[in-house]
Amino acid sequence: MAHLLPILVPTPAHSKIHLAGGMLSWLSEQALPPGTLVRVPLGKREVLGIVWDRSAEALDTPAVDADKLRPVTEALTALAPLTESWRQLVDFTARYYQRSAGEVALAALPPALRELSGEQLARRIKKTLRAGTRPSAADPPAQPLPTLTAEQAAALDTLAQRDASAPFLLFGATGSGKTEVYLRAVQTLLARDPQAQALVMVPEINLTPQLEARFVERFGGDAVVSMHSGMTHPQRLQSWLAAHGRLSNEGETANAITSPVRIVLGTRMAIFASLPRLRLIVVDEEHDPSYKQQEGARYSARDLAVYRGRLDNAQVILGSATPSLESWHHSRPADEGGRYIRLAMPSRVGAIARPDAPSGGLPQVRRVDMRHQPKGAVFSPPLLAAMQERIARGEQCLVFLNRRGYAPVLHCAECDWKSECPHCSAYRVFHKIDRTLRCHHCGYTERVPRACPSCGSPDIRPIGRGTEQIEEHLAELLAHVRRPDSSRAGTEAAATDGSPVRIARIDADTTRRKGELEAQLAQVHGGEVDVLVGTQMIAKGHDFRRITLVAVINPDTALFSSDFRAPERLFSLLMQVAGRAGRDSAAGASEVWVQTEQPTHPLYEALKRHDYPAFAAQQLLEREQAGLPPFSFQALVRAEARTQEGAQAFLNAASALGQDMASPLAVMLYPAVPMSVQRVANVERAQMLVESASRAALQRFLSQWQAKLHALRDAPEGQGILRWAVDVDPLAI
Repeated sequence: MAHLLPILVPTPAHSKIHLAGGMLSWLSEQALPPGTLVRVPLGKREVLGIVWDRSAEALDTPAVDADKLRPVTEALTALAPLTESWRQLVDFTARYYQRSAGEVALAALPPALRELSGEQLARRIKKTLRAGTRPSAADPPAQPLPTLTAEQAAALDTLAQRDASAPFLLFGATGSGKTEVYLRAVQTLLARDPQAQALVMVPEINLTPQLEARFVERFGGDAVVSMHSGMTHPQRLQSWLAAHGRLSNEGETANAITSPVRIVLGTRMAIFASLPRLRLIVVDEEHDPSYKQQEGARYSARDLAVYRGRLDNAQVILGSATPSLESWHHSRPADEGGRYIRLAMPSRVGAIARPDAPSGGLPQVRRVDMRHQPKGAVFSPPLLAAMQERIARGEQCLVFLNRRGYAPVLHCAECDWKSECPHCSAYRVFHKIDRTLRCHHCGYTERVPRACPSCGSPDIRPIGRGTEQIEEHLAELLAHVRRPDSSRAGTEAAATDGSPVRIARIDADTTRRKGELEAQLAQVHGGEVDVLVGTQMIAKGHDFRRITLVAVINPDTALFSSDFRAPERLFSLLMQVAGRAGRDSAAGASEVWVQTEQPTHPLYEALKRHDYPAFAAQQLLEREQAGLPPFSFQALVRAEARTQEGAQAFLNAASALGQDMASPLAVMLYPAVPMSVQRVANVERAQMLVESASRAALQRFLSQWQAKLHALRDAPEGQGILRWAVDVDPLAI
């Protein structure tokens, strides 16, 4: 007997199949349960699909003529079906972020899985999952555990006493020991439940290895796997299979059933890992914008973690020294409407009270008014003297500038020519190390001209500064300074007889090749570097024990951005980079120097006090008065076309089609405008903001509006459109 099966398949974003949720029907001789992976014919191709739950809408549709349906090519029964909660997570993601379930589900699977036949998959499973059970991750570790601070112990007690009904916001200062809380929470869970699994997420790939090392040291290598986009396809498949960990009872591998790996570490993609026994989700640095996907289904892995915790009855811990304002707002007291439980750890581990430093062992913040410094000075004399003093004592300094390259623009003084990209509405950045002009948007690169391309003048000069220029300038300023020999650090002889100062730069340009980042970080940790210059790559998550001074160069730009989230991002970034200083309590007092032309700005006042609650209160008050998130809910519709007029015409036509639906729901449609970088790679980009005071109303409108947006592609206004997408809860406007 042939069975009619609804199956999700990968679909183009604007196809008719996409409108149906990416679900089509095939015939199968077996009654396959939902969640089973299958290979099916689709046109002239054979693709991977997932047997899905039949929706209520599908039950109301007329019966399909079985003679017109094609049979399933193969069922991958060597692997047990994906769980119901995993399928519910995919359905919610597709529904909330306005994508098809087929697109979300198939993108969540390892790429290598899409190419395997049933026989190949069975062989791969045998290789990945050994017979028997894995060593217990809850066995007591061989090495002694660090002593908990009172704040860590209190947080862990609360986590142990409360169930998974509400997420926890672990608000801990940089260096307060949040990672140890994560480790203990995982250890407690695995000791209590021998079948439980834990998911620990970090925002960026370069933070995964150091966190993995901590977890492997505590729980053993057999208990931990990683998942991130930097892994090869076979590596990702191996980790995914280890986490899924269940073999089907069908086939010859039935006797090799094994427990899944207990701990999964990963970036945002790991939120879709198949974890059949998930009981704990940790989202470290939960404020980080890297958790928001920027292509395809534009989901927030942090928000999906909260939703998945509800589906799996798993405890959710969101950790940060500077929580997102949304999470902070949700963690207000329950009698004020809060939905999260806030756990505070304001003091650093091993903090020593000093009369000249903030409480909790945090570094002292010094603001330098650059309006009163020598004209053209990159480093103020007081900051330079402080850096020299630290270097003479054998300590390290960190200089932070969130702009790579030598200079953001080359400029001709004669005719005002600037190094604009011919393909983008942006300037090409001058990279002195290889004498090139590079566009950081489309990648267009060419050699630096010997003379102005416009007027022929040889007087072309860089404007502004990047990390390359800062590195070069520091080498000149510190040429006379000697780094002490390690055996005589801090003595007068060491300061005069030592070797030259060593300066290192860590940014996207110096870490392109595999292993370069790890090698440079090892040099910093080993004390081989005196001054570290870098971008936001070094601002978060790294535990630099020897750095006692952090200098922030020219952070004022974000204070005047048109994006209402810019102050939040700036404060978070400055707090994070400040947290790299003084993490070793034995190193003495630490400092953060902020060179600014706005020293009295409220943001810097809060930064000086390390007072995130005051900053958050002020920002939330402003947003409430302006009706901005988290007091309203937004979506952006972005369109790309060959002309700016075409992109805006599509969006304005879409707005006109949606007005009748928007008005009863109190949804506001704003006029279409160019994006901040309106042209990238010769493609014009425009956007339109959709806003409502009700999340439910916004979702209802977007769902009704989808069909009209798809139909508009065939109208005259849609003929010139290359791509369009809906971004729900956007982080940049």
